[in-house]
Amino acid sequence: MTWLLGASLTSITAYLVQRTVFKRNPAPLPPGPTPLPILGNLFDLPKERPWLTYAEWGKKFGTVLLGTMPEASIFGQHLIILNSSKAAIEMLDKKSIKYSDRPVLPLVGDLLGCKHSLPLLSYGDTFRETRKWFHRIIGTRAAVEEFSDFESMEIHKFLKRVLTDPERLADHLRMTVGVIALRIAYGYQVNQENDPLINLAREAVSIFSKASAPGAFLVDSIPILKYVPEWVPGAGFQRQAREWKAVMDQVTDVPYDFVKGQIEAGMALKSYTSVLLEGRMSDLSEEEVISIKWSASSFFGGGADTSVAALYAMFLAMILFPGVQKKAQAELDAIIGPERLPTLSDRQSLPYMEALVKEVHRWHAVSRLGVPHRTSDDDIHNGYYIPKGSLIIPNIWAMLNNPLSYTEPEEFRPERFLVHDGTQPETDPRTICFGFGRRICPGLQLADASVWLLTAMTLAVFNITKAVEDNVEITPQVDASSLGVSHPESFKCSILPRSAKTLELIQQDIQC
Repeated sequence: MTWLLGASLTSITAYLVQRTVFKRNPAPLPPGPTPLPILGNLFDLPKERPWLTYAEWGKKFGTVLLGTMPEASIFGQHLIILNSSKAAIEMLDKKSIKYSDRPVLPLVGDLLGCKHSLPLLSYGDTFRETRKWFHRIIGTRAAVEEFSDFESMEIHKFLKRVLTDPERLADHLRMTVGVIALRIAYGYQVNQENDPLINLAREAVSIFSKASAPGAFLVDSIPILKYVPEWVPGAGFQRQAREWKAVMDQVTDVPYDFVKGQIEAGMALKSYTSVLLEGRMSDLSEEEVISIKWSASSFFGGGADTSVAALYAMFLAMILFPGVQKKAQAELDAIIGPERLPTLSDRQSLPYMEALVKEVHRWHAVSRLGVPHRTSDDDIHNGYYIPKGSLIIPNIWAMLNNPLSYTEPEEFRPERFLVHDGTQPETDPRTICFGFGRRICPGLQLADASVWLLTAMTLAVFNITKAVEDNVEITPQVDASSLGVSHPESFKCSILPRSAKTLELIQQDIQC
């Protein structure tokens, strides 16, 4: 690998020197850590909890965009970190025409083929068409409500599984959210826990997380390496990419072929994919087929994994902040009563539960740095030059933990989103955590509704408390993984029915 790195650096050095010497910028670049020649800020980038380092950079480099826009460079690639929602809105929302592209990720995008997935899709006609599909099929509240009965049924199954085996909480969450995602994306019904498509989808999510981890593969910093043959010493990543790509091909092809077969047999359930294929299978272009396959896979690869992380964080918060749990349960008891489980139609009648779910999104940002935007043109912003091709990284964690926006942000406090004593609620975190501009998550209505429904149904019937071992309560640590989707670290807890009456609700036959 040493000679490979040396050859690559030599090949780009002349270009970088020429560009540095002869190109004059129309305005100063934003401030940031002092770069090294050629390597730029490569060694400044943190591998663990980068959102914390980026937030400190914002404080260190003065008042540029409220001290929120330090700029770093790696091999000439400019990175601009946005640590405030104000900066993100001004650039990514209001100037979205320039800030809506995505970077090309050599490993996960090119070698694994994920550049066709909606989160990584370049801005253009295909991206806009795919967004229209999402909005039409699952992008409105009315569309989400079409699947609400099915979601309630699957969450009721989740309650039964938790009652039987509460120690496998994380597995139950992954199973439930995965079943819902596969049903809505493909009309696929999971009838067993060890379902092959569930397992395949989980493997693909794991691969994507590993392949897209910042700094994990040198090819992402030196893209020319993607052309190096697999047999070359030091190019072992090519073999790994080949093996991973085979899984990615399966996870897009297998469920797509399932839907085609169901349509041909006249047995297809309504789903995202069936809506796009019905009556059109013979007329689709190769590009349209690729877009449908990869956009459907986003339900599990993006939406399901983030929902699991948010819901696991909800359980953690209920353990650490029992007073919040009691208030939510008191509201559920007063409005819903003991005779039934809450449904999505109850949402408007449960303001504290609504505030609690908002606080889940804020307190544990599952996508702490989002997916980088890429500028498609030069820009001058607040007197600073933003070059074409710059990567814009929204530090969502910093935005949601800014004490100027959220009082005592380390506390889990749903009341911050309620109007009381004439005070205005704090900023709705959903305007931040689901992204910005033309790249805002197209499935946010579905994801938010799913998190709300599982939270409400769970708190209606269970008490979630600290686990006890040897007569000692175990207090979980608030920690999170550094992967693209940030999951809370594993924790133990006690989950028990609130009463004999709620036990009856859990054990009732599930209404199909």
